[in-house]
Amino acid sequence: MTSWQTGYVEVDGLRLHYTRTGGTKPPLVLAHGFSDHGPCWAPIARALEANYDVIMVGARGHGRSDDPAQEYGSVAMARDLAGVIAALGLEKPAILGHSMGAATTIALASMFPDVPGKILLEDPPQWWMPMPADPAARDEWLARTHRWIVEVKRRSPEEMIAAERLNNPGWSDEELEPWADSKLRLSFNVLNRSDDEPFEWGLLAQISCPTLLITAEPSRGAIVTAEGAQEFQVRVPHAQVAHIAGAGHSIRRDQKSAYLAVVQAFLRDN
Repeated sequence: MTSWQTGYVEVDGLRLHYTRTGGTKPPLVLAHGFSDHGPCWAPIARALEANYDVIMVGARGHGRSDDPAQEYGSVAMARDLAGVIAALGLEKPAILGHSMGAATTIALASMFPDVPGKILLEDPPQWWMPMPADPAARDEWLARTHRWIVEVKRRSPEEMIAAERLNNPGWSDEELEPWADSKLRLSFNVLNRSDDEPFEWGLLAQISCPTLLITAEPSRGAIVTAEGAQEFQVRVPHAQVAHIAGAGHSIRRDQKSAYLAVVQAFLRDN
């Protein structure tokens, strides 16, 4: 990673950190999930940097990026990511997002359909599915997540890695070290969601670029169900779906080889 570039882009007064493999190759932007940060993509970036200029962007409140007091929804983060792409002069980049980053990518491709060249979505929250509003469940999630952040920040990186190795014995140190570092850098402000601008899921019809939804096993903690994948294709008819067996929510960490095969094939052929 020592030869990779690191820096900041300012978007609407917010400094957002990025790491970039560089080179005159097609750009590939990576958007991480909740509580991760840009360097969590390093194992994937190393596998792809021979063919792509890989740009790992830190979302607001995560890693070394600024942490404003409010606005941590998909709309704000999509504007951030579009701003980074514009500031770096990236032309029609492919965008690969995981979880929260996949929701950001969906929002970006819906709100700014001319920006991405193609998008790849690793197990996003399936908010496009009909579900009743449940303020109590939202408040419980916020309280539970606050307790979790407090707990992980009390541990050393070594303690976090040891505990996570027991939970996910298949994850390598290459994955675990940036994962632990990201938790220590996470801002409590990410839980300040009171003034988030809601994303209109009807805008999915605006997505015009090639689209890949990558799914895994709900029985292992993955979010997108078979029904959710079908509904996504109703809303985005040209979307492709690739299911990776034996993986949970962190598909790339659980089944790296299968994940890379799917990602590389889509990037090459679309």
